Amino acid sequence: MRWLYIAVIVLFAAATVIFAAQNFETVTISFFRMNLSLPLAVQTLVVYLLGAATGGSLFALLRRSYTGSKRGAE
Repeated sequence: MRWLYIAVIVLFAAATVIFAAQNFETVTISFFRMNLSLPLAVQTLVVYLLGAATGGSLFALLRRSYTGSKRGAE
């Protein structure tokens, strides 16, 4: 099962890199009166890395919480 997870992650990362490589036009993002103009490729990679970091942290937190709750029940 571990190899399936690794394959899915590699395929998704490859698709993200290919998308970023094909989209170099500049786009503007507005958020609370702040405007940021960067190439779409850079924005895509930043969002992907932020999502990977937060998703991995959430998964680790949930796993630790589940493991801790099992220990307390014994």
